[in-house]
Amino acid sequence: MPKVYHLDLDKRLIQGARIALLPGDPARSEKIAASIAAEYGGYGGPFKTIASKREFTTCVCEARGAKVLVTSTGIGGPSTSIAVDELAQLGVTTFIRVGTTGAIQDYIKNGDCVITTGSVRLDGASTHYAPIEYPAVADFGVVSALIQGARLADINCHIGVTASSDTFYPGEERKDSFRKYILRRFRGATEELKALHVLNYEMESSTILTLTASMGLKGGCVTGVVNKGSTGRITKAALRMGEESAIKTAVNSLRFLVSGGLR
Repeated sequence: MPKVYHLDLDKRLIQGARIALLPGDPARSEKIAASIAAEYGGYGGPFKTIASKREFTTCVCEARGAKVLVTSTGIGGPSTSIAVDELAQLGVTTFIRVGTTGAIQDYIKNGDCVITTGSVRLDGASTHYAPIEYPAVADFGVVSALIQGARLADINCHIGVTASSDTFYPGEERKDSFRKYILRRFRGATEELKALHVLNYEMESSTILTLTASMGLKGGCVTGVVNKGSTGRITKAALRMGEESAIKTAVNSLRFLVSGGLR
């Protein structure tokens, strides 16, 4: 099989990997892969960066005898849909977003993590794969593994529904954009989502969960909290704490994903 166009990968390069961790930031791919190599070094070896094209940087590593990919998706649904689709073409069956998020509920603190069970589809890319009535739901086995991973890493986690927006500024009702103006459809959205017990804002989970569920694949999402959605500024310290929480949870979840047969 020739290389898929955007990821610049083929089946030979991914070495039979069936699990992919999906950060948004290309710089985070090697960081996550290095964490996997450090955690599971006795079972595998150092990671290797096998492709880097546009926003997509992919590393391959090993956890308990299973090859694992770490592929960055870039920001938002369109590029994320490309990553999921092309990895699925190569034989990947389990996809887990590992990213950062803004909390909506007051009791969620910076440095906590959110494990998504389902997403409010405020994106557009997922509608090219399934109608809006189709739910963006995580795979139960993946959610369970992430919960166990958070507990093993001693990370405070919250489990529930995420709002997944196509835009960072208006879609998350932020007032610190260039023009400061928020369209009527988004005014009061955060208060409404909060009342509906939605936990957080981020930008990729609805795409990943809709694509994987509709394709008969397995999807999940863990994000580290770095601010209060729609209002809070993101500090370097908060970003570091949130990023580390998500990575530790995802890396530890591999113990359960691999032992559970998601190889």
